[in-house]
Amino acid sequence: MKINVQMPKAIKLGIKIKNENHMIICGLSFLTVIIFITLLGPFIVPNDPLSANMSERLASPSVTYPLGTDHMGRCIFSRLVIGAQATLGITGLVVASVVMIGIPIGLVTGYIGGRIDSVIMRLVDGLLALPEFILAITIAGFLGPSLINLMISIVFVKWIGYTRVVRGIVILERNKDYVSAAKVSGSSNWKIIRRHLLPQIISPVLVLAALDIGKVILIISSLSYLGLGAQPPAPEWGAMLNDGRPYFQTVPELMIYPGLAIFFVVLSFNLIGEGLRDKLDVKRH
Repeated sequence: MKINVQMPKAIKLGIKIKNENHMIICGLSFLTVIIFITLLGPFIVPNDPLSANMSERLASPSVTYPLGTDHMGRCIFSRLVIGAQATLGITGLVVASVVMIGIPIGLVTGYIGGRIDSVIMRLVDGLLALPEFILAITIAGFLGPSLINLMISIVFVKWIGYTRVVRGIVILERNKDYVSAAKVSGSSNWKIIRRHLLPQIISPVLVLAALDIGKVILIISSLSYLGLGAQPPAPEWGAMLNDGRPYFQTVPELMIYPGLAIFFVVLSFNLIGEGLRDKLDVKRH
């Protein structure tokens, strides 16, 4: 005889919220350690990350070189720590730029509509026809290899997602009673957007940004790996992967260390993003 025992809804909700909190706490723990090391980077690195010493090339880990040296005799640990500043700094600037571009465009096109909405959405549809990574490679290759051009190429392909999300939310909200009441009371379009619609998109954009940071880091590292980002001798995790590629069979650590650094940062932001998505999206409860 089969007996079905259903768990009370309140208990299920409690377990789910607890799991979400665990994901956020775990992600924040990883991220706190990484940021702490990054901020203290200049004070804790044992060697100059740009100083080459061919007599010490491909050296094993030691007190002087905690993770050994690369093919140019540079300290891998020092380059990883200082490279975190470049990778995370660029990522932060890219995500901030994308949010600052995507939110206003999404708010205006979603609320006002009309010809502006049609033109921008046709542009968005055209850009979405191409994979964003291929488009980023094309733009970065056209502009030339540099960190500035790398940032421009990623911002150009990433603002689309934020605009679509914000526009969709605004279209759902603009015909609701509280917006109609604001119009009747004489509120201007700007005031309605700022006071009534902007608060509605904060949580979804926050979740999207948290989930997107990991993707942006992967794109930055991938483009640097292809030689379109940071240029030698600047330490950057993707560039370090590219530098270690010829030595993967003999000294795999040259690629393993920066690969693990990228993995843990992406994992941290993904855990935070997933936890925030489940916690802030009331429809999931």
